[in-house]
Amino acid sequence: MTLNILNTGYEAIISGLSCAFIAQVLKFCIFTIRTRKINFKIFTTTGGMPSAHSAGVMGLGTTIGLIDGFNSTLFAVAMGFALVTMYDAAGVRRAAGKTAACLNRMMEDYYKHDVQAIGEKLKELLGHTPFEVYMGALLGIVLSCYFHFYIFEKIACVF
Repeated sequence: MTLNILNTGYEAIISGLSCAFIAQVLKFCIFTIRTRKINFKIFTTTGGMPSAHSAGVMGLGTTIGLIDGFNSTLFAVAMGFALVTMYDAAGVRRAAGKTAACLNRMMEDYYKHDVQAIGEKLKELLGHTPFEVYMGALLGIVLSCYFHFYIFEKIACVF
């Protein structure tokens, strides 16, 4: 029995998930180098450089384009999904993060005598800058092409 994932839905989902995972690992490495601190929570948080959401959806979309063609309806749906996801990461979630930062500052000013009354701070790092989204998308495109033309091609030859 042979295992052939080349040019299948398995290739697309593995490629998209791998792109997102690699982006999270890069995000951890960049954070560690920049701050000289190890924080394993980076693996499960949103925001930061590069955008794992963008890498994942562009990796998925690019792989679908490589398999089914860049003029296919499925590629158009994947790119629509990717664009909405990336717009949300750089737009809505970024704005929500800025609002959370403002509210946190207001609460600290208001409760400066009773810090315990504030409770838990709102999460501020929710979205991405446009550059972080762009770099995540570029990472997803490059990695998905690499997976398609080199990794999965070699796996198909072995089996």
